Amino acid sequence: MLTAKEVAYQVTKALDDKKGMDIKLLKIDKVSSLADYFLICTGTSNTHVKTLCDYAEYTLDQLGEPLLGREGHRGNSWELLDYGSIVVHVFTQEAREFYSLERLWADAEQVDIRDIVVEE
Repeated sequence: MLTAKEVAYQVTKALDDKKGMDIKLLKIDKVSSLADYFLICTGTSNTHVKTLCDYAEYTLDQLGEPLLGREGHRGNSWELLDYGSIVVHVFTQEAREFYSLERLWADAEQVDIRDIVVEE
């Protein structure tokens, strides 16, 4: 059984493998009971957003993590995958700027993922 942190790292790597952009992992357990982590990522198009979500879902399924919910908003400009301990948010650039989750969750701890995400 993987810890929430290990699961978060695996899905972060999966999004990076599929060229997800500006990936941020926020540890929110001290500021919210919604989840332990929020993983936020940008896709280059609505199709890329869907591809990233499908791959994240596949990866977490392989790890044995049950999907609690998947929601899409406004033609795939934002998709959300809820796994209980981690919530994955994938946006188009415009939707990410509009919803500005990093600002909303500014009290959360930003996890250093430089050892997971390969910078171009």
